[in-house]
Amino acid sequence: MRGPKLKKQPRDELLRTFRWPRPRGFNLAKDTVDHWARTEPGRVALLEPKGRKATYAQLSVQSMKWATVLRAYGISPGDRVGILFPQSLEAALAHLAVYRLGAIALPLSTLFGSDAVRYRLEHGEAKVLLADIEALEPLKEAIPDGVKILPREAIWLLAERATPDPKPHPTRPEDPALLIYTSGTTGKPKGALLPHSTLIGHLPGFYLYSNFPRHPAVYWSPADWAWMGGLMDVLFPALYYGFTVVAHRSRRFDPEEALWLMERFGVTHTFLFPTALKMLRGLGKLRRRRPKLKSVHSGGEPLGEELQAWAQENLGLPVNEFYGQTEANLLVGNSYLIYPIRPGSMGLPYPGHEVEVLREDGSLAETGELGEVAVKTPDPVAFLGYWKNPEATQAKFLGPYLLTGDLAVRDEEGYLWFKGRKDDLIKSAGYRISPFEVEEVLMAHPAVAMVGVVGLPDPERGEKVAAFIKLRPGYSPSPALEEELKALVRSQLGHHAYPREVRFLEELPLTPTGKIQRFRLRALALEEGYGEVPR
Repeated sequence: MRGPKLKKQPRDELLRTFRWPRPRGFNLAKDTVDHWARTEPGRVALLEPKGRKATYAQLSVQSMKWATVLRAYGISPGDRVGILFPQSLEAALAHLAVYRLGAIALPLSTLFGSDAVRYRLEHGEAKVLLADIEALEPLKEAIPDGVKILPREAIWLLAERATPDPKPHPTRPEDPALLIYTSGTTGKPKGALLPHSTLIGHLPGFYLYSNFPRHPAVYWSPADWAWMGGLMDVLFPALYYGFTVVAHRSRRFDPEEALWLMERFGVTHTFLFPTALKMLRGLGKLRRRRPKLKSVHSGGEPLGEELQAWAQENLGLPVNEFYGQTEANLLVGNSYLIYPIRPGSMGLPYPGHEVEVLREDGSLAETGELGEVAVKTPDPVAFLGYWKNPEATQAKFLGPYLLTGDLAVRDEEGYLWFKGRKDDLIKSAGYRISPFEVEEVLMAHPAVAMVGVVGLPDPERGEKVAAFIKLRPGYSPSPALEEELKALVRSQLGHHAYPREVRFLEELPLTPTGKIQRFRLRALALEEGYGEVPR
């Protein structure tokens, strides 16, 4: 099954002609690397900065051998296999091997602590864990009893003697392939179970935000392969279309290293989350250091007009911002070659996805009316449900619509404008204030490197706006700067939206995917007594 491969044409024509492919069988290993191993076996699939590389033929054969090893360890269709590797050849082989067996990959970030690893392995009922020895060392006590551990060195040795089985398990598009635990800001993370078809659902958005890529193309992103952003926005769509992927991720994003990496390996397409772009912006004007890119894409949090303008000037092209979540990813986004970007907007629904803004009763919101973003199902990108949590799964749907929990408005041209999570929206003195709108204004100030805005309890207003700010080098906290920032928001958004509290931090708390952890900002403020006395 090959497709969809979209032509560069007006969006209206794309929407009119687009049809989802409906294969009887689909497998995330067979329909990616195996296809190119047959047609162009010598094409480079994966590169590592330390010198290793793998062709499509090598990825295919080696993953068959890894699958043989896993089968010998008792892995059958439907079993969960933990994968604790950084971006690497081993991570790619582990995923491919699991999918060949019809088993379910349970990716784990190397940034996780013991509690996070234990919870996911226990709750996901993993049978085997594939991991680096170095990653396992601090996590010895986190591995539940009964989980077999296969270190990297051991699986390579066993694979050398294994006989490759070229016939993968005959999975259907709707069969489960991936169990990813959401990086939620409150409560225990929920395991989103995704089918093989989730890759099919990602392809239209991938093709459009990549500006209709052609061979040769080289993809790289600092996005962790333990998350949807790394796996399904970069790695597997690139493998599906036969492109080359650079496998590398530092524990902490380094903007200087990122520029070097893109130049050294001739990266043509990159996914940089907003935090990474803000850190690149901290280097100033790139001038001669500008990478030679054919597309830059971003998602996870709103980019904002100021950061979009910086990227246009310093990276040489607009950033195609996109929107989605683990349960239904790449629903909405931009593709500046076929329709204009409206800075600050999430963009337009990508072909194949019916995305609406709903009122609480399930009716369609009017143009400009705040509502919840939802996608109509069935849709190949949609998750199958939350692992062992039917109540949460049921709450995620309203009729045929999968609810995202995100609030937005749709303008007269159909563009969607993100306003915040339902539980992040600030309700102050009768106003509903988007933290992202306040953040975008503050980001325009030359002193601000990064900002997180939350609502804090206030006896008069119900909630008040509070801003937590990381300053750029050369700037220092001061009462004068605090008042300057407050005045900036008052002038741009109005008196109702300016931050009554401004707090300067050395670093903001981030999730492994680069999103600001607002619940930790709230907790920090309340621990120190903010949010109790009216200002």
